[in-house]
Amino acid sequence: MSTPPPMFRPFPGVPPHAYWRGWPEVRQDMHVGRPLLLALVLAGIPAGLLWWALAPRAEFQVTDLGPVAVGTPSGELRIGDDAVLVLVLIGLGLLAGAFAWRLRRGRGVGMLVVLALGTSLAALVAWQTGELLAPSPSEAELAVVGARLSTGLVLGSLPGLAAAPFAALLVYLGCVLVAADDGLGRVGRDDAVPGGYTAVPPGA
Repeated sequence: MSTPPPMFRPFPGVPPHAYWRGWPEVRQDMHVGRPLLLALVLAGIPAGLLWWALAPRAEFQVTDLGPVAVGTPSGELRIGDDAVLVLVLIGLGLLAGAFAWRLRRGRGVGMLVVLALGTSLAALVAWQTGELLAPSPSEAELAVVGARLSTGLVLGSLPGLAAAPFAALLVYLGCVLVAADDGLGRVGRDDAVPGGYTAVPPGA
């Protein structure tokens, strides 16, 4: 009578349920994170409103000789516009990362995907919302002598949009690093076992 071969374990002494299950777990995390994805996309609208309200703009008056600035506008106006949007997006990303970590049922790789995609889309929505609310003066407006206009919002550095996903992932991964439980404290799983791991049948 032959003896069945022992179960293969890459690391002796590590229980099978300690290993990552793979794509089924990622899909479950993404399913849990779908409401968060939608909420983040919608959060781009108030973020764009905040950029529109806080970003510096210069006023000028149209004369016979062309537009004349009112007062002494800063020479770094465009840089200031970009900086305000980056700060708004950083704040949005920090809040998103902290909120995503609170979703204990979806802590895992899939939530990282949701968080990165959601904050990236939110940044795009914020950018387009701000530029839509404060467009640059048209040629027809510039042709009206005596009209008093203001500069529009234009994002000069597209890489600034990465501030939101960067901040969100930084917060989330920071929470992962300080988590005492190897299972990240996941709850609400039917196949959960003590210790935060996921139960896998022997030989799976």
